[in-house]
Amino acid sequence: MGRPLAVLHVSDSEREVLERWTRRQKSANALATRARIVLKSSQGQSNKEIAAQLGLSQPTVGKWRARYVARGLDGLLDEPRPGAPRTVSDKDVDRVVTLTLETVPEDATHWSTRALAKRTGLSQSTISRIWRAFLLKPHRSETFKIFKDPLFIDKVRDIVGLYLNPPDRALVLAVDEKSQIQALDRSQPILSLRPGEVERRTHDYIRHVPTTVFAALDVKSGRVIGQVHRRHRAREFLKFLKCIDANVPPTLDLHLILDNYGTHETPMIKRWLLGHPRFHMHFTPIGASWMNLVESWFSVFTRKRLKRSAHRSRSSLEQTIRRYLDSNNRDPQPFVWTKTADEILEKLGIFCKSLLTQ
Repeated sequence: MGRPLAVLHVSDSEREVLERWTRRQKSANALATRARIVLKSSQGQSNKEIAAQLGLSQPTVGKWRARYVARGLDGLLDEPRPGAPRTVSDKDVDRVVTLTLETVPEDATHWSTRALAKRTGLSQSTISRIWRAFLLKPHRSETFKIFKDPLFIDKVRDIVGLYLNPPDRALVLAVDEKSQIQALDRSQPILSLRPGEVERRTHDYIRHVPTTVFAALDVKSGRVIGQVHRRHRAREFLKFLKCIDANVPPTLDLHLILDNYGTHETPMIKRWLLGHPRFHMHFTPIGASWMNLVESWFSVFTRKRLKRSAHRSRSSLEQTIRRYLDSNNRDPQPFVWTKTADEILEKLGIFCKSLLTQ
């Protein structure tokens, strides 16, 4: 049966303080968790039940439960550590963390150590130490997106299944178009690389008419079927589908992975697909174009061939694109998908749960 739990009583005034602590999820998350442990314990819940609800271990729940029984609210605060006397009080630390998480300076989107030091009267090194202790990095930010596609899970499993376990006697192609590729020419000649000097080019440029490249990446081999078009309407996409049809042996089925761009599902495209049953269209979830491996190929193409190039006309740019396609297909490098659908969905689930606690 285990040892009986110590009786835990919470007065009305203490309950008010504990409930106020639970609402401080940003600036005192650890203290908020301890307050939740005590409140749930006062309701008669066991350590095992509380640990399961809060995602903690039973020893952790037991520790803070016992601390509260022995010392009350003071038992939930961090104990002083040995060493030289502190020059920064808990109040100062709490003020720095609260300002960092819950406010922004008037002249910026986030705090810097210098700006916060000036605001609080503490030294810049003190602000840095507090930030490191609480793992705060205001200068960094990342992107995220919650997917609202009602068929998100089905589409993830469908596309990942094609990558990891492609069907027999079929070719899996990741298809997309990169539009508005600008033909840029520098206003003055580029100074080429020399010993002791890097390549130099002017910061300004001359814009020429853009173009579009359509690409179908063979996931297994890394070869790319590509076409260059001046526009990217449904009629250009249809021409590209016909190009794919002509370049793949008729004995193979074709599974195309595409995003949800409007030209991919027009009535004209649907009519053509009805007459070509070997084409099977698989659409990525809305807002999840990262699942299309051809995007990785476009990224490499942009970095290796477009970023530092200069073209005096659209025709020159289109020749460069065709040469790159030929070079790629002489020595193709496949892009290997490694994550299973379960791993992707599990990671997304963990992220969604973390949002509920913020």
